[in-house]
Amino acid sequence: MIAQPMTAPTPATPRHPARFSTALIPILARMVGDAPNVLDPFAGTGRLAEIRGHGYAGAVYLNELEEEWAALCRRPGVAAVTTCDARTLPYPDGYFAAVATSPVYGNRLSDCHRARDASRRRSYTHDLGRPLTPGNAGALQWGDAYRDFHAAAWAEVRRLLRPGGRLVLNVSDHVRGGRVALVTAWHVAALAELDFRLAERVEVPTPRLRYGANAAARVDCESVLLFFAP
Repeated sequence: MIAQPMTAPTPATPRHPARFSTALIPILARMVGDAPNVLDPFAGTGRLAEIRGHGYAGAVYLNELEEEWAALCRRPGVAAVTTCDARTLPYPDGYFAAVATSPVYGNRLSDCHRARDASRRRSYTHDLGRPLTPGNAGALQWGDAYRDFHAAAWAEVRRLLRPGGRLVLNVSDHVRGGRVALVTAWHVAALAELDFRLAERVEVPTPRLRYGANAAARVDCESVLLFFAP
């Protein structure tokens, strides 16, 4: 009998609580259009790369701050993966023809405590299994800090987009304490302040978490918004 070399066990694939839903991928591909390159500054596990299976022929660039999730972005068809704060990305002005991304929504997925009871939990912190890296917006609940962070992130997107470039944004409102947080309207207004022009809006029913404090009151649709840079 020939002894086989010992190998370390393969680590479990890290979960992510907010990957692009499958229904969104063809919409993103259509809105990105024929842009020769596209960036996702909040890439998660890199599902944006799947637009290449829906007619997109350009180069896909992904940025994900957490290395465990960035490792899942390194897949065929991806031109480059960076692990940077989305407010300070290592590309020159006007490098991209398109950006397509989904920021965190500031909902319960941004809870940062480590629950010790037996209740079912999904969050960026729970799924990653450790505290988030400083500069990760997944630690931000809806509020002033959330808005300040994303205003800076959208200013960086404007810097990176060439004149007239496309920004495809997937975002959603959410319910907290029985009231709807108007997250989508805030992002539209913040981008208007940077002179982005909203050209199209598509509402997509997508799966949402069906447990937790607001299980009886859910926002059932996400928005996919197409903007053009000034």
